Amino acid sequence: MHSTNGFTLMELIVVVTIIAILGAIAFPAYNDYTMRSKIAEATSALSDGRIKMEQFFQDNKTYAGGPTPAATTYFTYTVPTATATGYLIVATGNTDPATGNVSMANWIFTIDQNNTKQTTGAPSGWGASTMPTNCWIHKKGGQC
Repeated sequence: MHSTNGFTLMELIVVVTIIAILGAIAFPAYNDYTMRSKIAEATSALSDGRIKMEQFFQDNKTYAGGPTPAATTYFTYTVPTATATGYLIVATGNTDPATGNVSMANWIFTIDQNNTKQTTGAPSGWGASTMPTNCWIHKKGGQC
C-alpha cells in the first residue's frame, strides 16, 4: 500500500484563491474603518474647540483671540475667522506622518458659532457632494 502525505497542487491553489478573495474584501473594509477613526479625531477636536470658543466668549464678550485646537496626528486646526460676533474653526487633514499615507490629506471639516458643520474634500464614495447640510461625514456613503 502506498500512502501520500501533504497537499496536492489543486488543494493549494484553492486555499490561496480563498485567501485572496477574503483579502480583497477585508482590505477596503479595514481602510474605511481606519478612516472613520481618523474622522472621529477631527470632529471631536472641533466640538471641543467650539466649547472652548464659547467659554472664551463668556469671559471676554468676543470670539476674537479665542483658542485654536492643538494639532493632532491626522489634522491641523485653524481659526481663519474670529470676530466679536462669530468664528470659524477648520480642521484640515494631514498626510500620515508615520506611513506617508495621504488618506486624510484632502479632508476639511468646519464648525462655526451657529454650530453649522460642513465636510469638504472627502474622497469619492464618501458622499460629500450629496450629503445633507450641517453635518460631518462619519461613514462612507455620506452618512452623518
